[in-house]
Amino acid sequence: MPKYAILSDIHANVAAFEKVLEKCSDSGVDKFISLGDVVGYNAEPARCVAMLRELKPVARVKGNHDDYAVRGDLELSGFNTNAKIAIKWTHDQLSADDLAYLDEPGYDCSLMECDSSIVHATLDSPESWGYVFDSHHAAASFSYQKSQICFCGHSHVPVAFDRIPFASAGRRMIERLVGWDINEANPEADDDFNIADELTVTLEKGHKYLFNIGSIGQPRNSDPRASFAILNTDARTVTRYRIPYDIARTQQKVYDAGLPERLAVRLQLGR
Repeated sequence: MPKYAILSDIHANVAAFEKVLEKCSDSGVDKFISLGDVVGYNAEPARCVAMLRELKPVARVKGNHDDYAVRGDLELSGFNTNAKIAIKWTHDQLSADDLAYLDEPGYDCSLMECDSSIVHATLDSPESWGYVFDSHHAAASFSYQKSQICFCGHSHVPVAFDRIPFASAGRRMIERLVGWDINEANPEADDDFNIADELTVTLEKGHKYLFNIGSIGQPRNSDPRASFAILNTDARTVTRYRIPYDIARTQQKVYDAGLPERLAVRLQLGR
């Protein structure tokens, strides 16, 4: 049975993308799924598009940065100044073929072979670019989820939820999987990264799961390492990984491109 790498929010960060793909190779991944936002913020959009195309993803969806980069000349409502600058710069770096590739997928899709739904934002309103941060947001998305698993991104903050088949004493219908986004073994640890290098969730029969896998190219959970996940359909597991990469290399690319300094600085901070 295949292993699927779930990739999201690469954001034109080649150094991070390369390290994630090295881990995928070491882990025996044979299929890839893209949750969108291949471009935006960082300085190597064309290379990241090419790298993704080489992987021939079995499924992919469009992210908001992909969408705006394709359309390029819009007002970009909801984007801050730095993001707008990066999007307009990105549009100019991409070929017509690159832009057509980014524009090709829809906003959500289902992959029956691994009983999964994929979306950049939320299943309840994928084109509105909403976020999943808590059980309330998760409940709205679960109401549209037909598959056992849903993978999403967009927020750059990893979070996961388990919807159990029925409520029981002391257990809610929708529970947050705490270890997905914090080091559950030592939640008060005062170190650089309070998130485990990897965490595996075993998929239980009758349960539904929503996994926000975080971001490869611009994490925002105070952990600057690249974040992605692997679905093992044989073992019935989803494993979330944190991968260190050469942040200084990506920062220098941002500076060299003349993009806003803030976009480089935040990579080191992971927020």
